[in-house]
Amino acid sequence: MRRIGTFFARIIPKAGHIPPLTPPACGFLTIGGTTYIDPHGTYPLDHRLTGAPTLVINDTDQPITIVTERNHDHLPAAPPPHRTHANLALTPATDLVLAPGERTETRRGDGVQVV
Repeated sequence: MRRIGTFFARIIPKAGHIPPLTPPACGFLTIGGTTYIDPHGTYPLDHRLTGAPTLVINDTDQPITIVTERNHDHLPAAPPPHRTHANLALTPATDLVLAPGERTETRRGDGVQVV
């Protein structure tokens, strides 16, 4: 019986050690044609087959991050003219952060993360 008590003591956290839960964002997050209410976590960013940009609207009270492609073999649509194919692979893509109330259209990104 002592073993069972020791096992549960290891897997059940003590009351003082419970990490605080991060509250979800208040408001709406729109990605393409889908709207999420009080979002929390990461949401997929599916790109249209036509190549048209995907609309992302941050109508929440928290910033969101559009996580960009990493280690992909394809080029993003319409790269800037000063980049060549050779240095594009060496240049890391930067994440795009949208403040509350901002919107953007993007052709790149793997997902949207609510911070």
